[in-house]
Amino acid sequence: MSGLRAVLFDMDGTLVDTEEAWVEVVEKVAARHGRVLAGENRRAVYGRSVEDTAELLYEFLRAPREELTAELGADFAARVALGAEPRPGALRLLRALRESGVSTALVSASPRAIVRRVATSLDGHRFDAVYGAEDTARTKPAPDPYLAAAAALGADPAHCVAVEDTATGVASAESAGCAVLAVPSVEPIAPAAGRTVLTSLEEADLTLLRSLIGS
Repeated sequence: MSGLRAVLFDMDGTLVDTEEAWVEVVEKVAARHGRVLAGENRRAVYGRSVEDTAELLYEFLRAPREELTAELGADFAARVALGAEPRPGALRLLRALRESGVSTALVSASPRAIVRRVATSLDGHRFDAVYGAEDTARTKPAPDPYLAAAAALGADPAHCVAVEDTATGVASAESAGCAVLAVPSVEPIAPAAGRTVLTSLEEADLTLLRSLIGS
């Protein structure tokens, strides 16, 4: 079947405004261990899972990986429990997709419990598949989450649009073979073949998403 089959959404920084909150959590954990997170070390945590970030911090802090993983997971869960504000245009786009019968998936590198909590908070939208960090053998930037989501929806990745906000997520989606709509939340992302960049989801609609796949 040709054309758009599904839209696969990243969560943090894409549908909800949590990417900066995640970085703040990582900064606080680093400070707790006596270091300041800045420069390349700070940029490296965007779009990363708790486990991958703990591995990065281990190299930086030399604190036990298990301790760092527990701290990051608990602190981020507590932060998300305070509320996650939808990004501009997110709810309108989700409603349009549901009304048009286009399948949707939530594909995140955040812990499964946090992803499922946020998934139920987006104005009653029901995703056809939901994936958190623990749901695939590898998470972003590996292609596994997007490949799994497309398979769950019975869709060829080439007929899926992935909506992402970080370079880590874009790498994951592109390596899975998806067309990418990038809406950067924290750092610029350059347009490229198979990749469209917007400044906000308010600029996105079903016509645009279909045009990214073609006939």
